[in-house]
Parts: sequence; structure tokens; C-alpha cells
Amino acid sequence: MRAQEAIWVFGYGSLVWQPGFAYRDARIARLEGYERSFCMRSIHHRGTVAQPGLVLALDEGSGGCEGLAFEIPVRIAEESLEYLRARELISAAYLERRCPVTLRDGRRIEAVTYVIDRAHDQYCGGLPLEEQARIIARAQGGRGSNSEYLMNTAQHLAQLGLRDAQLDWLCARVRELSAPLSADPDQAASGPA
Repeated sequence: MRAQEAIWVFGYGSLVWQPGFAYRDARIARLEGYERSFCMRSIHHRGTVAQPGLVLALDEGSGGCEGLAFEIPVRIAEESLEYLRARELISAAYLERRCPVTLRDGRRIEAVTYVIDRAHDQYCGGLPLEEQARIIARAQGGRGSNSEYLMNTAQHLAQLGLRDAQLDWLCARVRELSAPLSADPDQAASGPA
């Protein structure tokens, strides 16, 4: 039996555009049985206890989720996992799992994956998209605005060819909610001439 040469980490949200750890390779991959969803209230990174934001989590579902699988050499695996645990498990709303994912080339690997703990008080699955957009448009946390998190995630997934219809809708709606109101209320009410 060969010694393990690397570990894999599956990213589906901010890890796609800001992994924060060194890796040897990144491949588009699919995880079955979980779906990307704004189902976790963020009280640290993209919101506060007084005004929580929303961040993406993997929630159990009938579909699947496409993201990036990062290959980390085993020599830096432990320090990379320590970093990820400090970042992802800050409030224990995520559970660290090793899940089978399929790379685009057909290989199946096991990847460290962070999924939502449905029993945690930060879990908020099933929020209507409009409510999600209103929360995201106003929330701000230790790592910046919630809308920046949404826009960066959607943009980077799109660059990889991984369109997400819900994220696209949320981006458009958050832009609308964040747009400055017209200074002339009559013009705003009547629209352009």
C-alpha cells in the first residue's frame, strides 16, 4: 500500500476565490448529496451577532454541488488543516467531513469538506431568496461586506464555467437593493422620460 501523498479539500464558496493555503493543484469537482446554499447565519466573517449575515454552506439535498478540489501535499497537510479549522469551525456551525467527490476527469477522490450542522443555531435553511438578498445587502462582518462575499463567489464560479442560478439571481437583486435612490422622487416614481 502506497503512503498518502496528498490530501484534497473541496471548496464551494469563498475557498474557491480565497483558499488561504498552499496547494499543488485545483480541479473542478462535484459532490453528490449536498447543495450550495445560503443556509448559515454569519456572526463573525460576514455579519455580527447583532446583525447576522449569510454565508454559503453545503446542505443535504437531492442534487449535487460543483466546486474546486484542492490537492495539498501531505508535507503541509496538517498546517493547512489547522488553518482551515480555525477559519471554518470558528463557531462550530460546520462539520468537517471526508466525502467522495468526482473530478472532471472522472477520478473519484476523498476530500475534506465542510458541511452545515443542521442542529446548530446558525442554521437557517429554507429562507426565501428575497429574504436572503435583503440580509446580504446590509450585513457587514470581520472579513468585509456580505455582498462582496456573494459577488466574489458568483464571479469566480462563473469564471470556472460553474453557473449557479440562485447566486446569479441574488447578485442581481442585491445590486438593486444597494443602488442609490434617485434624488428626485417624482422621477423615481415615473421612471425615465
